[in-house]
Amino acid sequence: MPTDAAHPQSTDELFHALQENHRRPYGRTRTVTAEELVDAAERFDEPVPLIHALLELQEAYTYGSDPRKSPVVFARLLTLFDERPDAFDERLRHQLFWRFKWVANALIALPEIPLTSLRQWLGEMRDRYEKAGLGLQPYYGQAYQLAAHVGEDTTLAYELWAARRRTPLSDCEACEIRERALHRADAGDDERALEIWAPVLAGKESCQEEPARSVSYALLPLVRTGRADRARELHLAGYRACRRNAGMAGEVGRHLEFCALTGNEGRGVELLAENRNLFDEVDSPLDLLHFLTGVEVLLSRVEGLGHGELPVAGYAGRAWTVASLRAEVRERGDGLAARFDTRNGTTLHSDHRRERLDRAPLLDALELTLRSRGLDDLAEGASRTDVATGSGTAAAPTVPRTTEALPESVPELILRARELGELGHPDARACWARLRTLVAAPGYTHPDDPAVGPYVRLCADLLSDEANRAAERDEFAVAVELQEEAAGLYDDAGAPGDAALARACALLAAAEIPAGTPSEGGSEGGEGKAMADALTEAHASLVRLHEETPGLAPYIEGRLLRLRASALGLRLQASGDPEHVAPVLAEVERLEAFALRHSIDGQVSGAKLLRAGTYALSGDLPAAVTEADALHERLTEHGPAWHLPRVLGLRGRLRLGLRDAPAAYADLTEGLRLAAAWPADAVDTGRLHGDLAEACMHLGRPDEALTQLTRAAEAQLRAEKRTDAFCAYSNAAQLCLDLGRIEDCIALLDSLLTEPDVVAGEVDDRLVAQLRLVRARALHAGDDLKAATAEFVTLAAESAGWEDDPGSHAMIAAETAMLLAESGEFERAGEAVGRALTAHALAPRYEQLSNCLRELARLQAQQEGPDGLDGALAHLATAGRIADEARAAGFEPVGRPLDSALAYEHGRVNAYVGQYGDALAALEKALALVGEPGPETGSAGEWAECVRLAGLVEGVYLERPAAALTRLDAAVDRLAVLGHTDEREQLASLAAQLRDEA
Repeated sequence: MPTDAAHPQSTDELFHALQENHRRPYGRTRTVTAEELVDAAERFDEPVPLIHALLELQEAYTYGSDPRKSPVVFARLLTLFDERPDAFDERLRHQLFWRFKWVANALIALPEIPLTSLRQWLGEMRDRYEKAGLGLQPYYGQAYQLAAHVGEDTTLAYELWAARRRTPLSDCEACEIRERALHRADAGDDERALEIWAPVLAGKESCQEEPARSVSYALLPLVRTGRADRARELHLAGYRACRRNAGMAGEVGRHLEFCALTGNEGRGVELLAENRNLFDEVDSPLDLLHFLTGVEVLLSRVEGLGHGELPVAGYAGRAWTVASLRAEVRERGDGLAARFDTRNGTTLHSDHRRERLDRAPLLDALELTLRSRGLDDLAEGASRTDVATGSGTAAAPTVPRTTEALPESVPELILRARELGELGHPDARACWARLRTLVAAPGYTHPDDPAVGPYVRLCADLLSDEANRAAERDEFAVAVELQEEAAGLYDDAGAPGDAALARACALLAAAEIPAGTPSEGGSEGGEGKAMADALTEAHASLVRLHEETPGLAPYIEGRLLRLRASALGLRLQASGDPEHVAPVLAEVERLEAFALRHSIDGQVSGAKLLRAGTYALSGDLPAAVTEADALHERLTEHGPAWHLPRVLGLRGRLRLGLRDAPAAYADLTEGLRLAAAWPADAVDTGRLHGDLAEACMHLGRPDEALTQLTRAAEAQLRAEKRTDAFCAYSNAAQLCLDLGRIEDCIALLDSLLTEPDVVAGEVDDRLVAQLRLVRARALHAGDDLKAATAEFVTLAAESAGWEDDPGSHAMIAAETAMLLAESGEFERAGEAVGRALTAHALAPRYEQLSNCLRELARLQAQQEGPDGLDGALAHLATAGRIADEARAAGFEPVGRPLDSALAYEHGRVNAYVGQYGDALAALEKALALVGEPGPETGSAGEWAECVRLAGLVEGVYLERPAAALTRLDAAVDRLAVLGHTDEREQLASLAAQLRDEA
């Protein structure tokens, strides 16, 4: 898989590229780039750059679950060390000796490596360590791990390792704690194991792999010792660090096992779907064995509960049920265990597998997530588990962040909330939420503290926070009311600056209130102008308010400047007027200068973000990316860190606009990773997931896009943005349909359409109609013609009343007509298409109506034969008039040209009714309109189909096989020269058939 990394032209560029690659998450991209950088390093004929490149490559192999290649790379490093020891400084020397352990672990993971070779390698490690004067504790650690893996008596090996003093080359404290804890757990002493594990599980000791690995092992001991709540916490945190990570496939397997044994089989199935990539991406046989065993534990439990036919995610290339996947996993898992046991001369791995598979459930039910679903729910939703709440390939381990506990005393809590609020820090929300609860409680007494201020000011703070939340939900009228009330209370509290800021927020929110239902005819432009005018007025009011309020604190004045710039930015977004660009940039410059002067990092970031957005709105995407790059660099150095996900999201969208989907994917993935470190409402993760879905589609990853769309919807539901959530679900359902996952699509839509607010009519009727429309199409694709037709008829009747949107009614009525015709109800189909034509006259839908009329003609001719010819020709005549209108209007169809498609349908209709001469003439016309095909694939398929039908009519029905073969052979030769293999084979097959019948 080629990467986009530039080939370094100097060692400086090489080291820079190595650093950049080192920042990437482990996986295919990092590994391939590392391989390319090794090739580049070899061209410099210098040992040090090559050493660094080989070290990076070995790390990529080791943590990318590719143990077979890691020892090969290390052998090259060892040769370099033997030949050029002077090229290894102290750090490189340390790295070299450290990685003896990596090779030992890699060889253990490969059952094809003989046990004698494993022992020889440990001997090599010991000899090298002794020769270098290094302590042997790391060697004894590896010897113990080999003994434990083989199934030998580990008593002596453990003492030889654990009793020795650690050295600089010993595994980190966290990893050694894990091994000591596992030694006790394997002996059945859960309590002692958990006691040893405590520092790691508490986060006091950690490393790149820990505590994620230890967490996965500790889950069942925690439950067995009555610590289920702690197990729940660690499962939720630990799983995030290993999901979809091929290097931690065994850990994923243990999380699946935990779900299976705690009454969370439904979540386990969802997590299995999320980690479907591990079936094909794990190259370590040992990791794969541990993963498959966990999978089998889950599947056995699900099947035992009577859900053996439940669809689940498994190996790529076919559909799986619980029962079929379990059989496949059992065979593969048994085979892997047997290979290790054969190599080791013991039965340890088969015995361990059997022990895990024989475990009884530990709990009837342990609620792991707020939206946990049982197996019955999954059965009703069928394969919707494919797109459940897990993350896609893009999800990486979250960034740990230390969050301070909320102050216990009310005065400290109020001051902390205000301090964080001034910074715009996301944790302020938690403080305000706690204060809101305290204030609402009976008997609340406000502190008599001058630093805190009067009760009325706290009430104003809480109202302002509530207003900001309402504005984020686009509830602008509510926000206006709350901010104005807050401003009055701030006045009463003697806080004129805060009052001015609240009024400013109210001014902007008022300008964002939609003008009302768009009127017919140019409504969008009229609404945009009204919004732009309102924002112009709001900006003027903001400027006046700013100028008339003296003595403002810098953070308040910075926010006022930000609101001024935002008002003009929103105006540009509403109007699209190029003349509105310069005023935005001027306000942004004013804001940035002020923020830099007063060291307000949050507003510096806001200014740069507004500038990047303005460039994007003006069409200068490269400039917008440049600005986003600069902002990203500044945020990385200066903060605030919580702005990074938003900037990465913006840059990802910009790169999508520049058609750089891989870069967009990387930005959006990183944005989601960083967003996970902050409170859920700090970042619009729904937007990030939605944009990531678009990037996945551009990259040809529709399954991952489906996952991201569903996660976007879930995030938006959590943010109380139900309209956005339903839109995301609608897109997910449509993608399901496009992928042919019909049952997934229907199940998803059924679950949405039974939501209480949908049933109660509280969701926008057009949005609900869109969901029903996709469902009707899915029913049709699933061959439930009766149900699909009934839904379409209902939708067509409802949409007839959409006076503001006749185009949508034209489309729905046209599709309704086609389904009615497919059902043989041509009279009703004619009525439906008549309504579609009436709506089309108000809002043209040339292509949809042309397609509909041609399909009606085909169906009527096909089903009624000569009796249906007049009706079919009448439909084609109407389609001809629409084609003429479209040509006159300069309309360019997305699919086939309307004229050639119409000529082809004339040929097909006449062939259906036995008018073969007219059919051939129409097909000749279609061929002339299509024109000779070229190397591009666009018209080749249409041309070949016209040739095929013409050859069939001419050779079979007109009984002129020689002429037909001449036509077909010429077309076959033409397509062969152009490389259109599929089209050529179809025509060659027909020619062979004609020759056989001649």
